[in-house]
Amino acid sequence: MTPEQFTQALEVLSWKQSDFCRKAGVDKNTPSRWVNGRTPVPAWVPAYLGAMQEIKRLHQVYIEPGA
Repeated sequence: MTPEQFTQALEVLSWKQSDFCRKAGVDKNTPSRWVNGRTPVPAWVPAYLGAMQEIKRLHQVYIEPGA
Protein backbone atom coordinates (compact mmCIF):
# COMPACT_ATOMS: atom_id res chain seq x y z
CA MET A 1 0.00 0.00 0.00
CA THR A 2 1.36 3.38 -0.94
CA PRO A 3 1.09 6.44 1.30
CA GLU A 4 -1.47 7.85 -1.14
CA GLN A 5 -3.56 4.67 -0.98
CA PHE A 6 -3.45 4.79 2.82
CA THR A 7 -4.70 8.39 2.80
CA GLN A 8 -7.43 7.55 0.28
CA ALA A 9 -8.59 4.59 2.37
CA LEU A 10 -8.92 6.85 5.40
CA GLU A 11 -10.95 9.31 3.32
CA VAL A 12 -13.33 6.54 2.21
CA LEU A 13 -13.90 5.70 5.87
CA SER A 14 -14.19 9.38 6.85
CA TRP A 15 -11.37 8.77 9.34
CA LYS A 16 -8.54 11.00 10.43
CA GLN A 17 -5.15 9.51 11.18
CA SER A 18 -5.99 9.79 14.87
CA ASP A 19 -9.13 7.69 14.32
CA PHE A 20 -7.03 4.99 12.67
CA CYS A 21 -4.54 5.07 15.54
CA ARG A 22 -7.23 4.68 18.16
CA LYS A 23 -9.06 1.89 16.33
CA ALA A 24 -5.95 -0.03 15.23
CA GLY A 25 -4.01 0.47 18.46
CA VAL A 26 -0.96 2.11 16.93
CA ASP A 27 1.10 5.04 18.16
CA LYS A 28 -0.22 8.44 17.09
CA ASN A 29 2.95 9.19 15.10
CA THR A 30 2.99 5.97 13.11
CA PRO A 31 0.65 6.94 10.24
CA SER A 32 2.57 10.19 9.73
CA ARG A 33 5.71 8.15 9.10
CA TRP A 34 3.85 6.10 6.50
CA VAL A 35 2.32 9.12 4.76
CA ASN A 36 5.66 10.94 4.67
CA GLY A 37 7.39 7.85 3.29
CA ARG A 38 9.76 7.46 6.24
CA THR A 39 8.60 3.91 6.90
CA PRO A 40 6.63 1.55 4.66
CA VAL A 41 2.99 0.80 5.37
CA PRO A 42 2.92 -2.68 6.98
CA ALA A 43 1.26 -5.55 5.13
CA TRP A 44 -1.58 -5.83 7.66
CA VAL A 45 -2.82 -2.27 7.09
CA PRO A 46 -4.44 -2.77 3.65
CA ALA A 47 -6.27 -5.85 4.93
CA TYR A 48 -7.45 -4.00 8.04
CA LEU A 49 -8.64 -0.96 6.08
CA GLY A 50 -10.29 -3.19 3.48
CA ALA A 51 -12.21 -4.97 6.22
CA MET A 52 -13.28 -1.67 7.74
CA GLN A 53 -14.46 -0.45 4.33
CA GLU A 54 -16.50 -3.63 3.88
CA ILE A 55 -18.05 -3.20 7.32
CA LYS A 56 -18.97 0.38 6.41
CA ARG A 57 -20.51 -0.81 3.14
CA LEU A 58 -22.53 -3.53 4.87
CA HIS A 59 -23.71 -1.03 7.46
CA GLN A 60 -24.89 1.32 4.73
CA VAL A 61 -26.72 -1.48 2.90
CA TYR A 62 -28.35 -3.26 5.83
CA ILE A 63 -28.48 -0.92 8.80
CA GLU A 64 -28.84 2.69 7.72
CA PRO A 65 -32.40 3.82 7.20
CA GLY A 66 -33.45 4.37 3.61
CA ALA A 67 -30.60 2.27 2.25
